[in-house]
Amino acid sequence: MTASSTTEPAATHSSSNGFRVVQRTLLRPDQELDVRALYVAGFSDFGVGESTTRQSGAGPDDSWAERARKHADEESDTSTTLNTAQPGLHGYGQITDQGFAEAAPSRRVTFATYFNAFPASYWRRWTDFSTVRLTAKVRGHGNFIVYRSTSKGHVLRVESIKVESDPVETLELDLSLKPFIDGGWYWFDIEAEETSFVLEEATWGFFTDRTAVGRLSIGITTFNRPDFCHAQLQKLSQAGDVLSLLDEIIVVDQGTQLVRDEDGFEETAAALGDRLRVLQQKNLGGSGGFSRAMNEAAAKGSADYVLLLDDDVVCELEGILRAVAMADLARSPMLVGGQMFSLYDRTVMHAFGETLGQYRWFWGPAPGTKHGHDFSRRSLRGTPWLHRRVDVDYNGWWMCLIPTRVVREIGLSLPMFIKWDDAEFGLRARAAGYPTVTLPGVAVWHVPWTEKDDTLDWQAYFHERNRLVSGLLHSPYDRGGRLVLESLENHAKRSVSMQYGTGESILLALQDVLDGPERMHRDMTFRLPELRELRSQYPDGQVATSLEEFPPPKRKKPPRRGRAVSAPTGAVGAVKTAAMSMLRQLRTPREFAREHPEALVPYVEQRWWRLAQMDSSIVSSADGTSASWYQRDRDQFMAQMRRSLRLHSQLYREWPTLSARYKDALGELTAPETWKQTFQGLDDEVGAGALPEAAQLEGVE
Repeated sequence: MTASSTTEPAATHSSSNGFRVVQRTLLRPDQELDVRALYVAGFSDFGVGESTTRQSGAGPDDSWAERARKHADEESDTSTTLNTAQPGLHGYGQITDQGFAEAAPSRRVTFATYFNAFPASYWRRWTDFSTVRLTAKVRGHGNFIVYRSTSKGHVLRVESIKVESDPVETLELDLSLKPFIDGGWYWFDIEAEETSFVLEEATWGFFTDRTAVGRLSIGITTFNRPDFCHAQLQKLSQAGDVLSLLDEIIVVDQGTQLVRDEDGFEETAAALGDRLRVLQQKNLGGSGGFSRAMNEAAAKGSADYVLLLDDDVVCELEGILRAVAMADLARSPMLVGGQMFSLYDRTVMHAFGETLGQYRWFWGPAPGTKHGHDFSRRSLRGTPWLHRRVDVDYNGWWMCLIPTRVVREIGLSLPMFIKWDDAEFGLRARAAGYPTVTLPGVAVWHVPWTEKDDTLDWQAYFHERNRLVSGLLHSPYDRGGRLVLESLENHAKRSVSMQYGTGESILLALQDVLDGPERMHRDMTFRLPELRELRSQYPDGQVATSLEEFPPPKRKKPPRRGRAVSAPTGAVGAVKTAAMSMLRQLRTPREFAREHPEALVPYVEQRWWRLAQMDSSIVSSADGTSASWYQRDRDQFMAQMRRSLRLHSQLYREWPTLSARYKDALGELTAPETWKQTFQGLDDEVGAGALPEAAQLEGVE
C-alpha cells in the first residue's frame, strides 16, 4: 500500500491515460432518511484519541473482533444491534447542500456502508488487478482512516492520514487486493478534531489499458404498471452519466394500461430522444418481454450489453455504472447482476446472492447468507457473514446485465412466461463459459416477495412446469435427485389444504411437461387464460375483497378439549401428521361446514397441517386485499391424488428420455428465429403518431 497527498488538485485521470473510476462515493443532500444507513453512518465506538494513536496496519481492531465473535451467530439474538455504526448521521455530521460529507467536531462518520464500501473481494476474484487506487478530496482538521475486512468479518486498520488543511487536499492511496481471495471490503472513515472535517468526493479505480466504456441497452418489460415504468424513464432521462454510455432504452409494453398514456410521457420521450424505443406486444410474461429486449439489442449490434430491469423497481443509477465497469474489466465476459432491497422497508435486503440446491432443485439464498437482512439494525461492519464473497448460480432479472455476445451465442430465454427463466438462463450461460456475479453496491428496490404468494394462484402452474423443465435440462442427478418426490409432496400438501384449484394447475403443468417441449411456445399465448378459467371452477380460486361477503365462521362442536392445532415436530412427527391428514381426507366433510366456514385463517397462519384438520375455512391472500373460502371435497381429493401418483410415476420412469428431448429442443426453443414467430403472431398494429418524433413505437418488422 502506498499513499500520497497534495494540497493542489490532482490531475484528473481520464480513459485516455489509462485510469478508470469504477466506484464513486455517493453523497446526496436530498437523500431520504429511510435509506441513509445504506450510504453513510455516524460511528459511535471510537473517540478521537483512541483512533489517532493506533498505528497503521497494526492488526485487528480488538474491540471489534471481540464483538464479532460474540455475535457471529446473529440468529441467536435478532433483537441486538451491534453498536458499531448508527443508522444515518444524527449528530455525527451532515451531508451538505453541496453534496459533501462533513464530520462534526470530535465525531466520526463512516463509509462502511452497503453503497460506499468497496467490495474488494469481487474485484480480486473476477479481474486481474492487484491494487486499487482510492482518491479522496478532503479539507479541515481531522483524520482520514482506511480499513479493510477479512472474509471472517474481522476488521484491520490499513492507514490513518492526519489532515490539517483548509484548502482541499487530495489523498491518493494504492491498496493491495491480494488478501481478498475469500472475501473482504475496503472502506474509510472521516474523523474531525476540534473543528469539522469535510470529504468532498472519493473514488475507487484502476490503471488499465482497457479504458473503453461499453455501450449499454436497457430492456424494461412492463405490464400494467405505467406509473412505475414512466418514473424509471424520467429518472434515466436525467442521469447524464448513464446517458453517456446508453445506446437505447427498449420498453416492451405488454399491458392494456400503456406507458405512452402516462401524464408527462411525451416530455420524457422527447428528453430521451432516439435513445427510447417502445415496443408493444400482447402479454408474453417476463420471459417474452425480456427475450424481446435481448433480441432487439443483440440484433441491432451497437450495444455491448443489455441490462434487464423490472418495471416496478427503483434503481440506484450509480449501480448501472458499476455493473458496466465490472463487465468491461472482468477477466472474461460475464453477467453482472444487482441485489434487491424491499421497496417498502428500504434498508432490508432480500437477496445477497442466489444459488440452486442441486439435489432438491430449488432456489434459495447462497450458502452462508440470509434473506431479509436489515442494514438499519445490523451494519455492514457489524455483520460477519456479509464479508464473505458469495458466488452465485444466476441473478434475478430485477436487474441483470448480459453481454450481447452471450445472447447471440446461447440464445434468448426459454419460453417460460414467468418463473425460472432467469435461473435457467444463468445456468445455460455458465455452461457456455459465462459466469454470473452478483455485485454488492449494485442494487434496486423492488416489491418484496413477502407481499405475495405466487405458489397459490395461477402462477403455481409456471412454478411447477418451469422447475421441472429446468431440472430436466440441467440437473446433474439421475432422475432429478429429489425433484420428483418434492413435486409429489407439494401437490399432496395443496390437496390436504383444500387448494384444489392450485392442485389442478400443478397437475396440468405435469401433463404439459410430459407432453414434451414442442408445446412451450404455444403455451406462451394460450395457457394463462386457460389457467384463469380453470381456477375459477374451484372455491380456492374464487376471491372476495371483503370478509362480509362470506357467512360468519361457526362450528357445530368446539375443538376437542379446546386444543389448538400444533405444528409437527421433527421428521417423524411430520410423517405422522401427513399420514393422519391424508386419512382424514377420506372422511365425508361435516355438513355444517358447507354452510359456515369453520375459521378465519390469516395468510401467515395457513399451513398445510392446520388446514388439513378443517372442513372449510376462509383464508386471506398474501397481499391482504382478498380472501377465499376453502371447502373440503373428498371426491376431488381422491381424484387428484390418483392422477398425481400416476403422473409423478410416469415422470420418474421417463425422466432420461424426457431429459434428452428437452436438451435436443433447447437450441430451437431459445433461437431468435423461433421467438420471432411468437412475437410476430402477437404484435399489435400500432403507429408512432401518438408519440413525439424522437421516440419510436414499434412492432416486429
